[in-house]
Amino acid sequence: MVLSGLVPDTPLVSAVVIVVATGFIWFGSGWLETSAERLSAHYGLPAVVQGSVVVAVGSSFPELASVVFTALAGTFNMGVGAIVGSAIFNILVIPALSGLASDGELETNRTVVYKEAQFYMIAVSAVVVTFALAVIYLPVPDGPALQGQLTRPLALIPLLLYGLYLFIQWQDVSDHVAESAPDGIAVGREWGKLAASLVIILLAVEQLVGGVEVIGQTFGIPEFLAGVTIIAAATSLPDTLVSVRSAQADKSVTSLGNVLGSNTFDLLVAIPVGVLIIGSVPVDFAVAVPMLGVLTLATVLLFTFLRTDLSVTNLESYTLLCAYLLFVAWVVAETVGLTQFIRGA
Repeated sequence: MVLSGLVPDTPLVSAVVIVVATGFIWFGSGWLETSAERLSAHYGLPAVVQGSVVVAVGSSFPELASVVFTALAGTFNMGVGAIVGSAIFNILVIPALSGLASDGELETNRTVVYKEAQFYMIAVSAVVVTFALAVIYLPVPDGPALQGQLTRPLALIPLLLYGLYLFIQWQDVSDHVAESAPDGIAVGREWGKLAASLVIILLAVEQLVGGVEVIGQTFGIPEFLAGVTIIAAATSLPDTLVSVRSAQADKSVTSLGNVLGSNTFDLLVAIPVGVLIIGSVPVDFAVAVPMLGVLTLATVLLFTFLRTDLSVTNLESYTLLCAYLLFVAWVVAETVGLTQFIRGA
């Protein structure tokens, strides 16, 4: 219930709550960005690690919070939809906006292309394998043919893979020769600012999810569609702001590292955390695989653009935006029954 019942649960009030909550997410992401950047400079972290771990985990907090709140509310499909939709939004929209906002082309390097992008592809594959194991070994009794139970032991598979990812990043940090830390950074204050930004984002996402639930129930919008569009775009706001600002400041490696690192965190940590909270959730393979297939195609498209001359041009940025619009149109068409490729969405 929006604002714990302090205001009426009407569509108009819920729409206002969604807008205000999105504004608070934007505000919290600004604090998050500045504090994470200063702490990374203080500890001498490489730019790619700053973007793919420190900033990415922080800016992925809305997605993690959305999964937790939807899991507790019994609307886990909305949370999964938010994760998948946010991942596709991050891959297609954020690099496009960052490329258009940068001075010239959005430059990258081989570390981003051959380590971050390829590990992210492994993360997508790991989620597909985990869902497949749920369908094969834990099918839902008397349920659809391609539906299984995702349990806590299975959720540990992607979490262990993320542990490997952190180990690889730790090796990069240990091999990195950092510049001298700038003077005047109040470390304690920056940690406090970082924690405060996460609290702001957490509370804002809670109200955002509540507002979307009310609107979805009023207009009959399916949970998955609401998650994959409205919540996904709103919770991706911190990632968008961080990446665009980094691109404008000629920190394209941090910008792209944030996109790929955030998606890796969402898939390997956010979804398993929701399963660990609930204990067991049903997985419809017929719905999950096409969506993850779209995510794979989007990743391949971005990877192709990054690999050509190690940059993203304006034309390629507009192509990524068009691809996202096609994705949204496809999901809406599936949901209203114009096509029958996704069953049960």
